[in-house]
Amino acid sequence: MTAYRSVHRFGQLYRGFTLLEVLVVMALLSIIMLAMMSALRSVGQGSDRVQERLQRLDDQRVSVAFLRSVLGRVSGRQVVRPVGTGPLFEGAADHVAWVGVMPARHGFGGRFFFRLGMEPASQGQALVLRFVPWADQSEFPDWSSAAFQTIFANVQSVVLRYEDPRQPSVAQAGVPIWQPGDELPSTISIALQGEGLLLEMLVVPMRLLPASDPRLGGDGTVVGGQ
Repeated sequence: MTAYRSVHRFGQLYRGFTLLEVLVVMALLSIIMLAMMSALRSVGQGSDRVQERLQRLDDQRVSVAFLRSVLGRVSGRQVVRPVGTGPLFEGAADHVAWVGVMPARHGFGGRFFFRLGMEPASQGQALVLRFVPWADQSEFPDWSSAAFQTIFANVQSVVLRYEDPRQPSVAQAGVPIWQPGDELPSTISIALQGEGLLLEMLVVPMRLLPASDPRLGGDGTVVGGQ
């Protein structure tokens, strides 16, 4: 293609592009601009996805830390129940309920009833923690009116297993249902499946509150959430 055309008119020399060449250049520039806009859009979307993933990772890290805090501080206070005497603890394959301590940094503090399990959510199901201030009673409260905190959203399934110190042969694999008694599980394993979950297995050691440990002569008193 010739860059310039020379045209003689009235004894003067004019140089310039033809209309066809100008149209071709404009078309090429349009294609280049479209390609650049598409690349910039892809970079922006990639950055948004990375930011969203980092935010989700941070949210799940906070949820795991909170769950470890409340699930790893369980009361061993003995109560009289219809099934016998023992700590107020209920362990099944799809949920667990216990008496523990709410960390004071979350605005509450003190002893609470807790229940962790699957519940219907706006999008599928979620792993939800419900909690009610503790009262001196031998049964768990009505959970339907309890306050709650969503630990993980978009959960497809959850399976809990309990390490039983009374059964060394199955200690590693754990048992799916905890039989009431004087003992509490050594650890609770929570296996999760769901979209966007960055955690598939959570193992939480169960630690008795010193004031409620009958082996230490505790009377069940809890002061200031400790």
